[in-house]
Amino acid sequence: MLANTTPHTSDEHRIVTFPKKGTRSAPQGKITLQEVTFQDAEFSKVAHRGVKALNHEIPILILGETGAGKEVLARTLHNDSCRGSSPFVALNCAAIPEGLIESELFGYTDGAFTGARRGGMKGKVQLADKGTLFLDEIGDMPLDLQARLLRVLQDRRVTPLGSGKEIPVDITVICATHRDLKQMVAEGTFREDLYSRLNGMTIRIPSLRKRSNFDDFVHHMLRIEAGHDHNIRIDTGLMEALSSYRWPGNVRQLQTVLKTCVAFLEEGENLITQEHLTEDFREELSSNRHFQFTEGNCAGKGKTLKSAEAEHIRKVIASTGGNISASASALGISRATLYRRLQNAGMEAELTARD
Repeated sequence: MLANTTPHTSDEHRIVTFPKKGTRSAPQGKITLQEVTFQDAEFSKVAHRGVKALNHEIPILILGETGAGKEVLARTLHNDSCRGSSPFVALNCAAIPEGLIESELFGYTDGAFTGARRGGMKGKVQLADKGTLFLDEIGDMPLDLQARLLRVLQDRRVTPLGSGKEIPVDITVICATHRDLKQMVAEGTFREDLYSRLNGMTIRIPSLRKRSNFDDFVHHMLRIEAGHDHNIRIDTGLMEALSSYRWPGNVRQLQTVLKTCVAFLEEGENLITQEHLTEDFREELSSNRHFQFTEGNCAGKGKTLKSAEAEHIRKVIASTGGNISASASALGISRATLYRRLQNAGMEAELTARD
């Protein structure tokens, strides 16, 4: 029973990256399946099958860790399907208070409850008519609402709160979750009949740390964040650390890290090193819990990220015969930045090198 509540209003987001979660309406821009799957042949094959599934009214269940890009994939599947020109309407079941999900999903009439908007409000199901309804974090939907959602999907009719009138809807459904729905069904916290209804086809998004093309993907994301400057690159030692990191926030976390690094570059710099990381993230990379250099990389076994950079700088200076200007150019940094790093690393001997 809803009382003294004000329905959550939707925010619009232009889909150009992996957005934060919330309640959203149709995207203002488009991203291609090729960009989403990026050189992952198996993922690409499954994703293209997903478009075929949507075209045949088969519901899709997307599984993946937080930040892996589940909504971006859902929007892309919709855009490439026969319903691409119709609405894509998203509802995050975990981002809205339990007492408001029902009104957000099914809508309500004028005076349905205290605080209801005058004239009522269309729910997400009705707004998605002729298009696609995306239910993110479906595993967080309250059990009592699961039964009503199942009825809507079976009957293709929705009854707004406070109304006795059924409204026909024509929708395809994509759901996503990071939870183990099979386990939830076994525990009785998710309806088995709804799970069967939603699981027409399952697509698993690989976590960032499990991508076989990790380095290429990082450089691809760096080009996006760097914009017009395609000369920006990542230090070899730092890339080793990034590839060994567990990335709990997946692609969304990677975007934030790269965006920060690009912002911290000094004028004339085009090489991202550990100095361009935030202090907190640099500590994570340097901790033994997440990373330890292995034999054969630029640091040597067991060395820290800071010592790896220092050793790399020494090698570059030696290769230029001690020419600071040439060394700075080879490192992709300014002379002033090189001097500062030498001082911070306690490399006084290198400061006597000639220009």
